[in-house]
Amino acid sequence: MEAIMQGTQPAYFAAYRSVKLTRDDQGVLVGEFHSKGGPLNFTAPDHTDFVDAFYRISQDRENKIVILTGARGEFIPDIDFSSFGNVADPGVWSQVHDEGVQILENLANIRVPVIAAIEGRAHVHSEYALLADVIVAGQGATFNDVPHFAGGIVPGDGIFTAWSYRAGAGRAEAFLLNPQLLSAKTAHEWGVVAEVVPNGKALARARELALLYLKAPEVTRRNTRAHFIQPLKERIVREVGYGLSFEGASAAALIKSIQAAK
Repeated sequence: MEAIMQGTQPAYFAAYRSVKLTRDDQGVLVGEFHSKGGPLNFTAPDHTDFVDAFYRISQDRENKIVILTGARGEFIPDIDFSSFGNVADPGVWSQVHDEGVQILENLANIRVPVIAAIEGRAHVHSEYALLADVIVAGQGATFNDVPHFAGGIVPGDGIFTAWSYRAGAGRAEAFLLNPQLLSAKTAHEWGVVAEVVPNGKALARARELALLYLKAPEVTRRNTRAHFIQPLKERIVREVGYGLSFEGASAAALIKSIQAAK
């Protein structure tokens, strides 16, 4: 038991440098993305950690509801491209490819209701939020896609899969081909965001919803999540590995063009 638990919390809660995991007495787990307590600057080690973090969250039946959020009023605002190394190297991209698939499949395998509480910028890996059943966003929240088409690579890591599923293919294609700030209000109009609340209130509202969902029997909660996520899970399995292959080829081409320009 000591190998599994630290005090009253599982050991995996303290295993990840960029996800702070806390759980209350009712089983509501909050996963807060952060970099040293501040907004998350997403890195390659985080990419690796998230595979295991989401798997362990999905595996732990003491997690009755899951809330995903970010530190200091941000979801995931930035990314450190350099931390991924030479993405033109097939060995490097093989790891990125495999982890990218596993992250989304493990998120989709969380078999309890998932709520995303979004404040500030969801500009990197917003698809993590879109795999939640419900998104609550502060009025000032914005969505964007910083890493992909604007940076010269294919948005193939599941962001198109998630956005096209939630908002429709036409909106997703336009959004990803011409990335720019998408307000919480517009995301609500598109059906992506369920509720828009005053700034700073997204997490509190998510907790209120969690308490509401806890009134249902546990098997009902678990089976409802499994039922709701299944169509998107099927698309993830079909599309994300395929899309990441295209993204890897475009990343290699981008590196080649940068090197040729030197």
